[in-house]
Amino acid sequence: MKFIVCICLSLLAAGAVDVYAQPKPEHNLRFNHLAKRWDEAMPLGNGMMGALIWQKEGKLRLSLDRADLWDERKALDMSKLTFKWVEEQVLKKDYGPVQAVGDHPYNAIPYPTKLPAAAVEFDIRSLGEVASNELDIATALNTVKFTNGTVFNCYIHASQQEGYFSFENLHDTSLAALPRLLAHNYNGGKRENDNSHAGEGLEKLGYAKGTITQNENSTLYHQPIYDGHYYEVMIQWKKYPGNKVIGSWTISNDRPAKLSRLTSTDEPTEWPAHLAWWKNFWAQSAVVLPDKAVEKQYYLELYKLGSAARKGAPAITLQAVWTADNGSLPPWKGDFHNDLNTQLSYWPAYTGNRLAEGATFTDWLWKIRPKNKEYTKSYFGVEGLNVPGVVTLGGDPMGGWIQYSLSPTVVAWCAQHFYWQWKYSMDKRFLKKQAYRYIHEAATYLENITRLKDGVRKLPLSSSPEYNDNRISAWFLEWSNFDLSLAKFLFTAAGEVATAMGKSKEAEHWQAILAQLPAYEVNETGFTVAPGQNLNESHRHMSQYMAIYPLALLDVNKPEDKTIIDNSLKRIEEKGTMAWCGYSFSWMASLYARAYQADSAVKQLQIFASNFCSPNSFHLNGDQKGGQYSSFTYRPFTLEGNFAFAQGVHELLLQSRNGYLQVFPAVPRSWKDVSFENLRAEGAFLVSAAKENGVPSKVTVVAEKKGLLRIRLPFRTWLSKSMPMSAFTISADGIVTVQLKKGQSVVFENGYE
Repeated sequence: MKFIVCICLSLLAAGAVDVYAQPKPEHNLRFNHLAKRWDEAMPLGNGMMGALIWQKEGKLRLSLDRADLWDERKALDMSKLTFKWVEEQVLKKDYGPVQAVGDHPYNAIPYPTKLPAAAVEFDIRSLGEVASNELDIATALNTVKFTNGTVFNCYIHASQQEGYFSFENLHDTSLAALPRLLAHNYNGGKRENDNSHAGEGLEKLGYAKGTITQNENSTLYHQPIYDGHYYEVMIQWKKYPGNKVIGSWTISNDRPAKLSRLTSTDEPTEWPAHLAWWKNFWAQSAVVLPDKAVEKQYYLELYKLGSAARKGAPAITLQAVWTADNGSLPPWKGDFHNDLNTQLSYWPAYTGNRLAEGATFTDWLWKIRPKNKEYTKSYFGVEGLNVPGVVTLGGDPMGGWIQYSLSPTVVAWCAQHFYWQWKYSMDKRFLKKQAYRYIHEAATYLENITRLKDGVRKLPLSSSPEYNDNRISAWFLEWSNFDLSLAKFLFTAAGEVATAMGKSKEAEHWQAILAQLPAYEVNETGFTVAPGQNLNESHRHMSQYMAIYPLALLDVNKPEDKTIIDNSLKRIEEKGTMAWCGYSFSWMASLYARAYQADSAVKQLQIFASNFCSPNSFHLNGDQKGGQYSSFTYRPFTLEGNFAFAQGVHELLLQSRNGYLQVFPAVPRSWKDVSFENLRAEGAFLVSAAKENGVPSKVTVVAEKKGLLRIRLPFRTWLSKSMPMSAFTISADGIVTVQLKKGQSVVFENGYE
């Protein structure tokens, strides 16, 4: 079994250069050392399993993780909570009882929580210093070379639940390459203070001591967790001629761990399938940017998306398959935060032409939908569908600051991803089976929970994520712009999917409900937080600006919308960034891009990449350069800022807005040469474009489905040799319209006039 030699010498050289969209070597993570912290480690993953490769106390360490390892015991007693009771307490100005029932259990009780699996260590002291440590993101392979000539390789198979490692050129195969499987300290142990906002020590979970069974060439770790549940970690290895050791590992959940047997004669079949998956992933789209730091960060974000999202695996949590390895519960319990984190994590999947990865979110939401409907009935007292803002793997609410963890509008933001999956694919089957039903049930709930008075629809209690934290003042008795924007989007989307399903009466109903919503609350500061509450301080959430992005309910090309957008951005700038987290800058890039403020958008991306990321590109929330841009200087790792960064890049290059798409809407003038291949737009159009020597030269659009293309081109005059000019119409505002058949392409070229 000689796969590592093949990987390093022949397969990579021959196989990774023939696809245009493959990332380049300069996009890789390269160091001349092993990281000394888990959150700076080399990350590997396949959506279900993950590993972090680093060095701890002189050992090469693999921190192993599995996405569905959870303790789902309930800490929040939902029988004591109803939305009506919360409203009564707010009106009585007696909010302490609500905090005691809804907020306190999240911090006081260690579960429910995501769990880390185990660690594997190799004693590398005899191998000399590390000469190089590289993660090839094209193939998801980590290679570590030592000064004595030994080479370590590691990867997690893209579509099988096995990880592989090897040592080559060993001087002594009896020591360094033999793995030691380590259990986490569920029964007591060292807890590290690493400024990562870690939770309680793992021993607080109270599990029975796990067992480690050591055989000559394998180790099995069996860890009981709660209520009869357990997980297992298995690792095996084998010595080969030529001073090589090859091994594999896996993690199982509530079933015995099993591994494919290592043999000494057969060339493995695992690597070619793994390589093919990643080549297909990278072939979906590509970008070329003149700012190489931004370009590298972009490709690293897509690598993390490919590592964290896979069909059949859970949705992306705060840390996905890279749970903290520091003896503690992960930051914020590693859970699903649906008031921002899950949604931002999937932003780049649509324009980035990776709908399969994006579907892991809608698949998970669909899976927990029955339990979410029960929650909607019990807490809100109405029929329909809402989703908890902070939720377990199985869909149960976890509590926390309930203005957001039990928010009345979470489902509207989740529903946008069903809407996007449909709009970017135009998949009629998905529309019928999932998108229509999910959006319809969500809109039904929101109609039921709101109240109609004097022809105006009102939400009993409203909030804007983390504005005033968990104080009673975080509740507003009138619509916040966050909740109102989501309501406007949801009823609009409900009407659109009803029309697409041929349900005209139902569409009319949702349009009538939409008309009952009040206007946005705006003034000279642009969007307020809520009536009577301006943005009066720096604030990390951009939630009152949802109508600008991601909901795109406003269009800067409309004068009245432009005034609101411009005033809002000015207000944000006035209040500064000192209370921002890293994701704030990523989100802000898309807001600026929607306003065509290209230089400001790029600046946000540059700040994020330079100040808010670990050396391995992980988003660490706080400013890692001592508070240059934010007073948050801690380092809890969460992923949403990373993925929002990638979407910020997309928004510079291609935007879908209000029934048309726009090419190069927010590219800085200083970017003379920029191009992209096969980015995806609403309507199931694949778009490629190039700007050369400061001049846009060509735009190509391929229709994946039959449809009407409406496009704003980046040149004043144009010609198309692919179709007769009589096929096109041009509106007064410069939008070109053409009907395309399935599979048909059209090429627009600059007329240079």
